[in-house]
Amino acid sequence: MATSARLTESLMVDTLMNYLVSMARTVESAMNRALDAIVSLDHPRTAALPGEVFLLEPRINEMEIVIDEQAIRLLRLGSLPEEELRLIVAALKLNNDLERIGDLAVNLAEGVVSLRQMPDAQIPEELAPMASAVRTMVSQSLGALISRSVEMATTVLESDDVVDRYRDRIFERQLKRMTGEPQVVAPCFQFVLATRHLERIADHATNIAEVTIFWVRGLDVRHGRGLGGLRESNVTKNSPGLDSDVTPGGHTDHLIFT
Repeated sequence: MATSARLTESLMVDTLMNYLVSMARTVESAMNRALDAIVSLDHPRTAALPGEVFLLEPRINEMEIVIDEQAIRLLRLGSLPEEELRLIVAALKLNNDLERIGDLAVNLAEGVVSLRQMPDAQIPEELAPMASAVRTMVSQSLGALISRSVEMATTVLESDDVVDRYRDRIFERQLKRMTGEPQVVAPCFQFVLATRHLERIADHATNIAEVTIFWVRGLDVRHGRGLGGLRESNVTKNSPGLDSDVTPGGHTDHLIFT
């Protein structure tokens, strides 16, 4: 009887993880479409991308509910091993961050729809590298989740400042344009909003990395706590992850700020 109960519990845990992987894949797909749409605003091939993002939103919302329900079912079992309890707590947190990235992808797509109707829209030169940096952070955070890689998660935590610097630079230049050219206020404002959405996506990628470290190591590294020990350690306790289409990592060439 105990063996049967343990098998059921193990299957439920695997199901929860599979749900998370599926949601991560869908959210990353929506985000990538939104990023492609905003950085290639004037390209005909990207015209359909906002609509594709909108179509993915209901699926992401439904998956959020399914994951919450599965986590609650597991909690009702009681007497779970510590690592499985951490996974359930992590799943509830990850679920929220993934859903928010999906919402922000929708916000970006809505901005693209508006910008396509503005003849004075001029894409900031820093927007593409900023989007690339955000894409890499999300890719690495989801890769860390799938492979249970603390090392990859730590890399994400060290990348957030780059995105903030792009945001600040774009804001400064768009504000300068709006001051000198009143006719471009509307598109410039949309680009400022877009950088805010990108920054928030990066923040959620950071959250995912932090939660992954909590799940794998049982360490709370929010607000920089305990990061020193992680950086000094060259030993990462990884275990085989579930197969997924989520990109496990990436590299971004960043602009040099002056």
